Amino acid sequence: MSSYVVGFPRIGEKRELKFALERYWSGKTDFSKVQELATELKLRHWNYQKEAGVDAISVNDFSLYDNMLDTAVMLGAIPTRFRDLDGEELYFSMARGNKDAVAM
Repeated sequence: MSSYVVGFPRIGEKRELKFALERYWSGKTDFSKVQELATELKLRHWNYQKEAGVDAISVNDFSLYDNMLDTAVMLGAIPTRFRDLDGEELYFSMARGNKDAVAM
């Protein structure tokens, strides 16, 4: 019998992703720190599964905020009010809104 994990919690054991995002949103750090942590968390989670003997390790299940938001951005389903933005500003403005536009 083979084992697999449908999805793995992305936030980190000590809610590291949550705190990194809050630091970024408050302007206390830059986005590269969030990206570094995201890479570290993905590697850690893959290793947890490997060490547990999981046969099919989950990949591409990580999101910085929301899986449906990831899909919308990937497919270009971006509301007009956000089309002047790009990168992480676009992504998080769609999720959380900004001074000029309400969130989705």
